[in-house]
Amino acid sequence: MTIIFDELQGRRVYIETYGCTYNHADTRRLAAILEGLGCTMAERPEEADAVIVNTCTVIGATERKMLRRLALFADRDLYVTGCMPVVQMDRIRSVCTPHVIYPDEIHERSAGVGTRGAGATGVVQVASGCVGRCSYCITRFARGQLKSAPAREILDAVRVLVASGACEIQLTGQDVAAWGLDRGESLPDLLQEIAEIPGKFTVRPGMMNPATVLGILDPLVGAYESDTVFRFLHLPVQSGSDTVLERMQRGYTAADVVRIVDTFRERFPDMMISSDFITGFPGETDEEFSQTLELLRRAAFVKVNITRYSRRPGTPAAALKDLPERIRKDRSRTLLAEANRIYDAYNERWIGRETPIVATEKNAPGSTVCRNPCYLNVVVKEDLPFGFTGKAVITGNRRHYVTAERIPSDDERV
Repeated sequence: MTIIFDELQGRRVYIETYGCTYNHADTRRLAAILEGLGCTMAERPEEADAVIVNTCTVIGATERKMLRRLALFADRDLYVTGCMPVVQMDRIRSVCTPHVIYPDEIHERSAGVGTRGAGATGVVQVASGCVGRCSYCITRFARGQLKSAPAREILDAVRVLVASGACEIQLTGQDVAAWGLDRGESLPDLLQEIAEIPGKFTVRPGMMNPATVLGILDPLVGAYESDTVFRFLHLPVQSGSDTVLERMQRGYTAADVVRIVDTFRERFPDMMISSDFITGFPGETDEEFSQTLELLRRAAFVKVNITRYSRRPGTPAAALKDLPERIRKDRSRTLLAEANRIYDAYNERWIGRETPIVATEKNAPGSTVCRNPCYLNVVVKEDLPFGFTGKAVITGNRRHYVTAERIPSDDERV
C-alpha cells in the first residue's frame, strides 16, 4: 500500500470518478491523501503526470464504459481503484496494465469518514458492504460484508462538516438501513443522535434496502419526526413481482414494500420516496412486469432509476437465460413513461404552496438550487449564499425540479 502511494508523491494527478456517492467520497479521501504527499490535482488528464480512474461496474453498460476509459489511458502512468479491480481485474488487464489502489487501502490511509461534497453538502460514509444476497449483484462481492463505521466516528464527522459550513449531510453506504447490524446498533438511534448535534443542517439518509428497513420500520419513522432529517427515502425495490423478487433473492415481497411506503406516508403525506427498478430480469413474464408497473403506481415513487437487466459475471443470475434486448428496452420505456407521469403529478401538487427552503448548490449564474423539507429540488432565480434559509412559493414544474419565488421575511437567516 505505502509503495503505491509513495510512487505518486509530489506529482500532478488527474482523478476520474464513476458510480455512487460512496465512490465519489472515496475519491475525495484519496485526493486528501495525495495532497498530503505533496501532489497537486489536475483538472484535465493531459495536464497530469499520472491518471487515476475510480471505477464502477454495477451494470454491463458501465463496465464497457470503464474499459473504454481505461484503454484510452493505457499509455499513461495509470492507476485504477473502485469496485472493478476487486472483482474484474482480468477484464481490466485485457485493455491496460495499471497500478491498483484497492478501496480498503484508501480507508486505511485516510482519517475520518466525512468529506465535503458539492456546494454546501457534506458526505459521511456510514458503512461499506451489505447483508444481502441478491442474485444479480456484483457490488456485494466488490464491497464485501457489512462493516459499519462506529457511531462516534460518524458523529464526529457530522460535527466537523457542519462546522465547515455544510448544511446538507448525506449519509451514504451500499445499504444505509443496515448500519449497526454488525455492531448491535441501529440506524434510528444514530439519526436521533445526529439530530442532537448543534448547528443548522439537515440529514439526507442514503439508499435503504426494503428487507433491512422492515426490521427497523417503526423506530425509523420515529427518527424522521425530527426536522433535522429530510422527509426523503430512497427505497430500491427492483420489481413488483413476488416471483421475480424471489429469483432476485431480495428478501421481501411487494406487500412489504407497500407497508413501508404507507407507514411513512401516513405520518408524512408529502414525503418523497424514490426507488430503483430492473426491467427484463431473466424469466420475467408479461404478467410479472405488469405487477411491477402496478407497484410503481401504487407506491407513487418519485425519482425512479430504471435499468435494463444485464448479467454480471460471477453472480448466480448470470447462469440464467437472458430475455431479448427489445423486451428489456420496451419494458424500460413503459416504466419510465409511468415514472415521469408520477413525478409530474408530485411536483404539480406543490405549485402555489409555500415551503421552507435551504440553499445547497449552484448550477447556473443567477439561480440557486435549494431543497425543501421533503428534499424537493427547488430552483430560485436569485444568487443566494449556501446555507441560506427562508421560504418560497412554488411556481412551476420542470419535472426534475420545480421553480419558486422567494418570500422576503424577517425570519431569513444567512
